Amino acid sequence: MKTQFDLSKLRWRLAGFMPYGWHCANFPAIVPLPRIGVAGTEVAAIPARVPGSVQGALREAGVIPDWNVGLDSRESEWVESRHWVYETYLPDEWLAAGQSFRLVCLGLDYSGWVVLNGRVVGEFRGSLVPHTFDLTGLLAPSGNRLQIAFDCPPRWLGQLGYTSRMKEWKPRFNYGWDWTCRLVQIGIWDDICLEVTAGPVLERVRCFTELDMESGRGSVTVFADASTGVGETVRLTLTRGDSVVAKKDVPAGEIRGGYVWKELPVEPWYPNGHGDQPVYMLAVELIGSDGSVLDTERRNVGFKHVEWRRCEGAPDHADPWICVVNGVPVFLQGVNWSPIRPNFADVTEQDYRKRLEHYRDMGCTIIRVWGGGFLEKPWFHDMCDEMGMMVWGEFPLSSSGLDNWPPEDEQSIAELAEIAESYIRRRQHHVSLLLWCGGNELYGGLDGGKVGSERPVDTSHPLIGRLAQVVKQFDPTRRFLPASPSGPISLMRDEDIGKGLHWDMHGPWKPEGRLSEGWSALWATHDAYMHSEIGSPGASPVEIIRRYRGDLPDFPASWDNALWRRTSWWIEWDACVEELGREPANLEEYVAWSQARQREALTIAARSCKARFPRCGGFIVWHGHDSFPCTANNALLDFHGDPKPATHGLAEVFHAKPEELR
Repeated sequence: MKTQFDLSKLRWRLAGFMPYGWHCANFPAIVPLPRIGVAGTEVAAIPARVPGSVQGALREAGVIPDWNVGLDSRESEWVESRHWVYETYLPDEWLAAGQSFRLVCLGLDYSGWVVLNGRVVGEFRGSLVPHTFDLTGLLAPSGNRLQIAFDCPPRWLGQLGYTSRMKEWKPRFNYGWDWTCRLVQIGIWDDICLEVTAGPVLERVRCFTELDMESGRGSVTVFADASTGVGETVRLTLTRGDSVVAKKDVPAGEIRGGYVWKELPVEPWYPNGHGDQPVYMLAVELIGSDGSVLDTERRNVGFKHVEWRRCEGAPDHADPWICVVNGVPVFLQGVNWSPIRPNFADVTEQDYRKRLEHYRDMGCTIIRVWGGGFLEKPWFHDMCDEMGMMVWGEFPLSSSGLDNWPPEDEQSIAELAEIAESYIRRRQHHVSLLLWCGGNELYGGLDGGKVGSERPVDTSHPLIGRLAQVVKQFDPTRRFLPASPSGPISLMRDEDIGKGLHWDMHGPWKPEGRLSEGWSALWATHDAYMHSEIGSPGASPVEIIRRYRGDLPDFPASWDNALWRRTSWWIEWDACVEELGREPANLEEYVAWSQARQREALTIAARSCKARFPRCGGFIVWHGHDSFPCTANNALLDFHGDPKPATHGLAEVFHAKPEELR
């Protein structure tokens, strides 16, 4: 029997120390760890939510300002140079009936130590994989004090640098990107529990599904490790709502290598706008020889069949970009997903639902989870299952500008392979999951060199090749892409139009000049088979700009204004002046111009791509929502998760049939 006690329900406190101050009360002597709030504390103990970030707790306690306001994010950067210790006490009653005890942490950001009753019992490193600590034999009969101490995070993993040297597996985006400030999260970002077991249990349960197009029946392949005795079985039960669809008992020894349960009477799952999204529950139960249920694991599943076809007119060697789901060709229209906040540990389920409902209502069929973030929470995938939006999942690699070439050393390859396997094991049961991708904007030069941004990596790269092997081994029904973009070249060039070289493209992200001229001409002649990133900036609403400006002026919207330089890539002041023939009179006029320009630019591009279907397979906007109150950015939803006018223009295209747009 296995019982999981949720540690988020406990009372937690947080305190800050100069590095190792929590460990050394009188340097250099090593003494037992002090209780939080006693001698040695630099930042006195404050309440903390778990999951939650250090920065979120400090802001709530008034220790640091709101980093979203003005330039106040700079006042939080000192947090990274301290050690932070979370502390709680384990209830005595949790220990009563157990034989084995494990602390299971699904997300710790980034490295540090686990301390029980003043003794270091484990270390951790890496934000992107779970960490488990065996506490069996280490717990006292009562009064167990648990501490999780965080080391200083890596100094720099941000947007600019060298991808080949980025070898610390922590989300990169919150070190600073062109759409967010530097706020390097520290803390417990995902669920944490004490797992108490007595007797046989299920371990490493995972599954994936398929739909047979001829029979219309589904199958599910189930894997599990079971610590078993004589006569024990695994019972599989598939339900939809309150109805049992199918049930089967399997000898426990047969399920370890993967048991295929076939001929399931299920209904197919379709993408948003193409049919229904039935979601089933698979229960995996370990049954004792006496018929008792010893352990249970559950997974939400659905059933679809996917095949990929080449775009009409594409050469035989080109990658296929027409996605066919249950026999229906689907135009992949959607948004790129970046984390909702830099302090993503503090984001709520409702924050996810608000944004995903907007994307569903726009008509999105796909969400690309960008490689600079993290493995999104189960909430995200459950909602995509429910709403019919397929997920393009990326492993945690991204471009850096100075070079964009993934690491090639053996240690990095091994560590990324472990992360990829963990991603797959935790999310592959979701019917919304469409494919896995090596990462974002990984490329070199056209000359074959490792520096440049013209030629995407392929599986000949040792790390990308290893990721392809992991996907083939653990999730064989899903497609693997080496990177996004992919193909012979990464950017559209006029001289290459008509040559069959534009497979999956990124860009452009910002129109130049009047939309009626260069921008319209570009989209009248483009011939790419897929656009996995394309964008146009639009200003945030006036209310957001003024609410978060601090003591900075909100106007003019130019390079001379420090408020606008926070995300300065998206300043379009000169284009506005040229189009109006004068400077805008006020912030309201500039915002109205900017938002209208974003709507028109994206509508032109989306209409052109979808009208070419099936010569073009998809169009994914960079990007979905603001993580920071940018004055202007490519996002379609503002910092509060509300839609800009561009969403309405895109919705008109997304809800139309391709032939209606020609």
